[in-house]
Amino acid sequence: MSPSAPSKDPAARAAELREIVEHHRKRYYEQDDPEIGDDEYDALFRELETLEQEHPELARPDSPTQRVGGAPLSKLEKVRHEQPMLSLANARTAEELQGWVDRMTTHLGREGITDPDFRFVVEPKIDGLAMSLRYEDGLLVRAATRGDGEVGEDVTHNVRTIPDVPLHVEGAPAVLEVRGEVYIKLEDFRRVNEKRAARGESTFMNPRNSAAGAIRQLDPKAAKERPLSFWAYGVGVVAASAAGEAEQEGVQGGTAAGVGEVLGVSGHHGTLLWLKEHGFPVNEDVSVVASVDDAVAACERWAERRDRLAFEIDGVVLKVDDFELQRRLGAVGRDPRWAIAWKFAPRTAVTLLKEVIWSVGKFGDLHPYASLEPVNVSGVTVSQATLHNEEDLARKDVRPGDRVIVLRAGDVIPQVISPAPHEAEREDRGPKPAPPALCPSCKHPTEKPEDSVFTRCPNRGRCPGQQWQLLRHYVSRGAMDIEGLGEKQVAQLLDKGLVRNAADLYDLTAEQLLELEGYGEVSANRVIAAIDASKERPFARVLFGVGIEEVGEITGRNLAARFRTIDALRAATPEQLAATPGVGEKMARIIHERLQDPAVGEVFDRLRAAGLQLEVPQTEGDAGDNTLLEGLTVVLTGTLPSLTREDATQRLLAAGARVTSSVSKKTGVVVAGEAAGSKLEKAERLGVPVLDEDGLQRLLREGPSVLEPVGGEDETHPDGVAPDAARDPEGDAGVDPDAPPAD
Repeated sequence: MSPSAPSKDPAARAAELREIVEHHRKRYYEQDDPEIGDDEYDALFRELETLEQEHPELARPDSPTQRVGGAPLSKLEKVRHEQPMLSLANARTAEELQGWVDRMTTHLGREGITDPDFRFVVEPKIDGLAMSLRYEDGLLVRAATRGDGEVGEDVTHNVRTIPDVPLHVEGAPAVLEVRGEVYIKLEDFRRVNEKRAARGESTFMNPRNSAAGAIRQLDPKAAKERPLSFWAYGVGVVAASAAGEAEQEGVQGGTAAGVGEVLGVSGHHGTLLWLKEHGFPVNEDVSVVASVDDAVAACERWAERRDRLAFEIDGVVLKVDDFELQRRLGAVGRDPRWAIAWKFAPRTAVTLLKEVIWSVGKFGDLHPYASLEPVNVSGVTVSQATLHNEEDLARKDVRPGDRVIVLRAGDVIPQVISPAPHEAEREDRGPKPAPPALCPSCKHPTEKPEDSVFTRCPNRGRCPGQQWQLLRHYVSRGAMDIEGLGEKQVAQLLDKGLVRNAADLYDLTAEQLLELEGYGEVSANRVIAAIDASKERPFARVLFGVGIEEVGEITGRNLAARFRTIDALRAATPEQLAATPGVGEKMARIIHERLQDPAVGEVFDRLRAAGLQLEVPQTEGDAGDNTLLEGLTVVLTGTLPSLTREDATQRLLAAGARVTSSVSKKTGVVVAGEAAGSKLEKAERLGVPVLDEDGLQRLLREGPSVLEPVGGEDETHPDGVAPDAARDPEGDAGVDPDAPPAD
C-alpha cells in the first residue's frame, strides 16, 4: 500500500489507519509477505490505538485494535446455537467407508434417488477446538465454542485476538455463521513451552489442550499469549436478510436454499472457495474425489504425511459435496448422514512407568528414559520412551509407579508426555527421579556445567558409553556409511577391546572379525571392504562423522568449504570459525575448544595416515574466489542421478552459494532429485524455484540468471517442526539422538 500524506481530520485519519493496518496485517499473517518492518507496523497500530482512545466515538468493532482484547470477563456466557453443531460418525477401514456409502445409497433410494452421483470433499481433521463465528452485516458479533452441540460458550473476546479471523467480511450476507477449528501450530506450541520453561512455569501437554485452555480464558490478554490460529471448514446459518434467518431449518452445513442460494454456490467445495475468497483461512490441500477407492487413497496420503504437517490432525473428514444430497440425507441422531471422519490410530496410551533409567550420550550428556509396562501405541508395542532431559523430566513431574501418558508420532522415538490424570494427587507417590552421581556407564563422578540442561560424565574418550555412541554415529548411514557395522557390531568391537575410537576401525583385519559372534569369512571381508570404501568419503562427511559438539551435517559442510583442510580448520580462531555460515559465537567457542583437544587431534592425525579425505580437493574453476552464486541460498533434497549430496554441496559452496537444510521464503532455489518429499512440496507452495540436476549444472555455469520467477501460493502453514535447538540444531525434531532404541 503506497503511503500518502496523513489526514488531519481525526475521523478520516482513523479510517485511513484502519485500512493501512488491516492491509499490512493481511500481508503478514495471511500472505506471509510483509511490506514493512515490525517497528513501522507497531507505530501505525499505536497511532490508531491512541486516536481511538482520545476519540472513543471513532472506535469500531472491526478495528484492528480490538484484537488486543478488552477487560477481563467474570464468566463465560452460554450461547445456544441456531443450528446444532453435530458430531461425526467414524470409519477406520475401507470396508467401513464403503458401508457408509452403502447406507447413504439405501437412504436416498427411499427418497426416490437411484444411483446417486457422489462427489466427496476430503479435508484434514484438525485436532483443535470447534468454533462458530457469527457475522451480521459483515461484522463479527459473536464467537462460540461447540459445547455439547446445542449450547456453547461465548468466547468472542478471545477469538478477536486471533490474527487470521476476519473482524469484517466484505460482501457477506446479512447473517453468516462460519464454522471452523481453533488450533495452535506446532512451531508456535514449541515456542510457548520454551518461554514458559524459561520462566519456571509448567509446560503444556499438547497443542489442543493449550488451544482449548486459551480460548476459555476470561482475560483476553492471557489468551493472546498463546498464538492461536483458525481454519474455516464450513458454514451454518446464512441469510440474505435478518428475516430470512428464521426460515432456515437444515442440518449442519446449511441447506441448498440457505447456503447455495445466498452464497451462490452449489456444494460444500464451492462454499470453501467462497470462504477463502472472502478472507477466511481454508486448508490449501482440501480435495474432491469421486469414488470410495479415491477417498481411501486420499485418507492414506494424509496419514502418510501426518508427521510432516505444521499442525496436529487426528483423522480426515469426508463430506458429500452436493447440497441437495446433503438435504435429502439429513441426520441420524447427532450425526449427519452425509459426513464421516476417517480416524487415525491413536498416538497416545496410558501405562505404568516402572523405572527411570539414565544413558550417556556421545558427548557425555546423561539422558533419562522411561522403562514402561509394555503398551500398544499406534500399532506398535512400546516398552521404552524418552524423557528428553532432566529439566523436562522435572517439569513433567513423572515418577516411578505413576501411570503416564505415552505419545508415539510416526518414526519419532516414543515419549512420555505427563502423568495420567489425577496421578499427581496420589499421596503414595515415590520420590522425584534425579540424575545419578556416578556415570551409569563408567562410574565416573558426574557434574552439571553452569547453564546446561544436562548433567554430564566428564570422562571424555574413556567412558564406554560415550565411545559406543560416537562409534555408532561414525559408522551410520548419515555419516561414514560403513555397511555391516551396526549398534550390535560396534558394541562387540568395544567389548573385545578391538577399537576405542574411529581411527581404530582402519586397523581391523578380517581375521579379527572372524573371532566375533555372527561373522563368517564372506561377511568379515565385506565389512573390511566397507571400511576401506569409507576412505573415499569427502572431508565434510569425515568432519561430521568424527563427532564434534555443535558440528552437525550442514555445519560440517560449511566448515569444510570455508577452511578446505583439517589443518586450517584446527588452526582457526573462534572469530574465524564464527564467520562461517550457521556458526554463532557460542558454537565457535565450543568447536574451537574441541578441535584443540589432543585426543581429537590424534584421531584426525591417524585418520589422515589411514588415507581418509581431510581436505577439499581442488576442482576446475575452483582456484579463486568464485562469487557467481554469492548471496544465493540453496536447499538440496532427494537423490540426484549422478551427483552425491556432498558433491553438489561442495560445488555450490565453491561458487559462493549458501547451502541450508530447510525451505523458507528466503530460499533462492531448491534442487530436487528423486523422493524429494516435503521440502519440494513446501518450495512449490512458496513459489521457490525448483531445479533438477541439469538445472543445477546450468546454475553452476551461468549463475542465477537461469532462475525464472515462479508464482506460488502463500505460505500459511509450513511443513514440519523446527528442531530442538537446545539439543541438536540440525537433528530431527523430537528425536533424541542418544536415547535407547524404541521397541
